[in-house]
Amino acid sequence: MIYCMSERVFEIKGFKIVVKRGDITVERVDAVVNPANSLMIMGGGVAGAIARKGGREIEEEARRHAPVPIGKAVATGAGRLPARYVIHAPTMERPAERTTVDNVRKAARAAINEALRLGVKSVAFPALGAGVGGVPVRESVRAILKEVSENARPPLEEIRLIAWSQRDYEAFIEAVEEFISGQ
Repeated sequence: MIYCMSERVFEIKGFKIVVKRGDITVERVDAVVNPANSLMIMGGGVAGAIARKGGREIEEEARRHAPVPIGKAVATGAGRLPARYVIHAPTMERPAERTTVDNVRKAARAAINEALRLGVKSVAFPALGAGVGGVPVRESVRAILKEVSENARPPLEEIRLIAWSQRDYEAFIEAVEEFISGQ
């Protein structure tokens, strides 16, 4: 099975931004970001995929921190994933709720701050708040990039933006290009 069909590399404020089409659960990075809910229930979407492939121990560890408010993030081990950590950054309070771009910004900022606390060099993000959250993919990616450009610093070096579908991959690319041209 092929997990990465497409990849583009950009630079924003000295950080390597890698946009990939693929499966975030197979990314060899220091941390992957889970667009969580405050209760840390990992049922569907990216969270469900992380729990299925990494093991339910990820959810069990995350649930010990619940409730985690929007704007905060917690890290757990990554179970069987190739990453070292999963950073759980809530975009919504309860599973499958609609969310906002403001909550995506808060979640992205919290995930970056947690990555910095952990001292990691590479982090993989999916589109936060998209899917059941209802935030358009391009808006989600622009919000993540805004937080990266304002809050990321060494030792963080590489941010991967991972899109599952070709349609989302194209939206990720468009969002990054728009963000760079607006700087």
